[in-house]
Amino acid sequence: MIIVERTDPHHPQATALLKQSHALMASLFPPEDNFYLEIDDLVADDIHFFTARIGEQILGTGALKVYADYGEVKSMFVSEDARGKGIADALLRQIIDQAIEMKLPLIRLETGNLLHAAHRLYARHGFVPCGAFGDYITAKSSVFMEKPL
Repeated sequence: MIIVERTDPHHPQATALLKQSHALMASLFPPEDNFYLEIDDLVADDIHFFTARIGEQILGTGALKVYADYGEVKSMFVSEDARGKGIADALLRQIIDQAIEMKLPLIRLETGNLLHAAHRLYARHGFVPCGAFGDYITAKSSVFMEKPL
């Protein structure tokens, strides 16, 4: 059974996954097109950080960053050996539920253009393409999506 819960990003297993995610992004995209949050930045009042685990093993991470008029999906990552097991779906459902609970009207995200499995995940959950938002600039390696809540 997949358990999704609020977790400190400094938990050793969560930190290890976040570092894997950052390394993957650095290997795929130029530095100026990497918009991930550093681990210390995930410990903030406007961030709800979640992990998904089976048993005691944390297999995925995801976060909701709260703005005045929308939420943003951040730090979505699933361990390579756990992909295809529903971890990302469970995390994204929790993030969407958190945004709904907070009465946010919209949830947005930025992801890489090469991350096709992520695009399919977000589309399955009702996200549609949109333009750059917030402090983002249009970049050829970025895909922007949103979902009204």
